Amino acid sequence: MDLLTNHFKRALAARQPQIGLWAGLAHPYTAEICAGAGFDWLVIDGEHSPNTLQTMLSQLQAVAPYPVMPVVRPGSNDPVELKRILDIGAQTVLIPMVQSAEEAARAVAAVRYPPQGIRGVGSALARAARWNRVPDYLARANEEICVLVQIETPQGLEALESIAAVEGVDGLFIGPADLSASMGYLSEPDHPEMLATLDRTIERIVATGRAAGILHGDPARAQHFLDLGATFVAVGADASLLARASEQLVQRFKPGAAATARTQGPY
Repeated sequence: MDLLTNHFKRALAARQPQIGLWAGLAHPYTAEICAGAGFDWLVIDGEHSPNTLQTMLSQLQAVAPYPVMPVVRPGSNDPVELKRILDIGAQTVLIPMVQSAEEAARAVAAVRYPPQGIRGVGSALARAARWNRVPDYLARANEEICVLVQIETPQGLEALESIAAVEGVDGLFIGPADLSASMGYLSEPDHPEMLATLDRTIERIVATGRAAGILHGDPARAQHFLDLGATFVAVGADASLLARASEQLVQRFKPGAAATARTQGPY
């Protein structure tokens, strides 16, 4: 059984569109439900969801039987956190708040073994290597890790081309909520100026030759980004799907019983 080949990374390199979902409920049961739905990738979120290393591990185990790539987002660009996430079996990581080429290079170094990087060697204890039952893990691990970095601030926008030029960066993902907030549109993520910025940013990423990614829960907007050339697009979040579906069900039988949630924006 081939445990090392990162088919998601290869799909991005081939510019094959990959449709994803945010998995933020921090539980293996819900992660497995989503894994069987047919998505190409799921984000196990460690930045804005109540995940720990242990809950990330249980979700990686839960989705392993399914043809979906788990993408783990750490809380920050921290080499110690990244090392532990890789050791429990993640092969694709999504690094938040990358604002410079130097920060991108640090992320790449953190996920690679020496001499290409600084990742510590603990394969005998690692699920990733199946406790050294994968004989060529150390030799192949570097080339199979997929590094996605998030562009979420004006500084990141300004440095976009230099970030994309960092060897080992496979894709650049626009964080639309934080980018909107950092540009003065905290309550207006769908402001025309923000939407124009998102379009221009995707076009800039595509022009660098790297894969472009984004999250948006509006199907028409998500399709628009795919049409612009985005390769990996998350089209919703598990928590939002549950919240909206439960509200709609209550409204059907008890009109006015549930508060109307704001539905605009990426989530």
